[in-house]
Amino acid sequence: MTDYSFFLSIGFAGALLLSTGLQLWLNGRQARHVHTNSGTVPQAFADTVSLTEHQKAATYTLAKLRLGNWQIVISATALLAWTLLGGLNLLNLWLLDVMGIGMAQQLALLVGVMLISGLVDLPMGWWVTFRLEARFGFNKTSLKLWLTDLAQGAALGLVLILPLAWAALSLMQATGAMWWLWVWLLWVGFNTAVMVVYPKWIAPRFNKFELLTREDVRAEATELIERCGFQAEGLFVMDGSKRSAHANAYFTGLGKAKRVVFFDTLLDKLNVAEVKAVLAHELGHFHHKHIRQRLLVVFGLSAVALALLSWLGTQVWFFTGLGVLPSLSGNNHALALLLFMFAAPVIGFFTGPIMARSSRANEFEADRYATTHASANALASALTKLYTDNASTLTPDPIYSRFYASHPPAIERLAHIQRAQTPT
Repeated sequence: MTDYSFFLSIGFAGALLLSTGLQLWLNGRQARHVHTNSGTVPQAFADTVSLTEHQKAATYTLAKLRLGNWQIVISATALLAWTLLGGLNLLNLWLLDVMGIGMAQQLALLVGVMLISGLVDLPMGWWVTFRLEARFGFNKTSLKLWLTDLAQGAALGLVLILPLAWAALSLMQATGAMWWLWVWLLWVGFNTAVMVVYPKWIAPRFNKFELLTREDVRAEATELIERCGFQAEGLFVMDGSKRSAHANAYFTGLGKAKRVVFFDTLLDKLNVAEVKAVLAHELGHFHHKHIRQRLLVVFGLSAVALALLSWLGTQVWFFTGLGVLPSLSGNNHALALLLFMFAAPVIGFFTGPIMARSSRANEFEADRYATTHASANALASALTKLYTDNASTLTPDPIYSRFYASHPPAIERLAHIQRAQTPT
């Protein structure tokens, strides 16, 4: 039997180096383009965005890119340490010495990787919140609240992930070569259940949700929802301002349990017509079934990934090629899962532009829908305010945008809205 471990090691190292270099190159392009165009407001926004606001967005973007470069290097180094440099192998061997072979050791391995990875990311998370976001006036959270969120998030993660991991590992051990199908069904069921449970029992642990009481917004939103044939459990306002000055709105939940959620910061910044237009855009995603399509894509890709993992998990070179010595006397399902989770983003990075392009097309479709059910001028005005208040650059590098952006650049988006405009 051919040993492919050497080729896997070289291929993985090469893909990691290439993806890291490409990310840094794209960040460099974005930084140069934003800096070069920071001195003049684009003509399309000359009457609505001041030079001061435009330059603030440029400075904010450049600061995020500089920090992003550090994040890219740290992430690549951590991934290399876990795999080819033997970090995962050392942790696995240590836990085997302490706990022996069994389910408890596999679960401990998963939890250990999660905790160590979380600790590695902790300093950067603190810096983003209390240095970067605070510098530009966006951070509203306190250190106490930030630490509370971390503790609650970790506890919730353990409560949700441990039973799921136990069930998945049990299925992998008990159902033979077709374990991937049973684990996939478990994964689909778990995600569906979370979408139902999240709005009522998980999200309220982190934020306060109150029924929308502003009668002017409520009346317009209710009329729009009914006219579009959308069913929702209610209109809610979330206290996003206790953590950030950024504004947003979203739908959550499934079926009749769907909720419309407005950030309080959004309601403070937009007028009634603009809120209605933003809501119409979100309704456009549901009308065109974008969310359902994305779920189907994610579930389909996860089935393919698990089927591939079921084969890779039987190949010794898959483990040794990524820096791990598999156990010869016990199963290696937790190791296989972790290695696949480490390797998948490196390969998936190169498919990112395909998903981003699809997402941008969806945004254009939702905008077109919004212009037929609300004011196109109000939608353009709302988007301009949100770009400005969130300090989003109006002059992104075209290649950077095509590679990463899930939303079209501001200039393209407003031009598209103007072309699709329908009088209301």
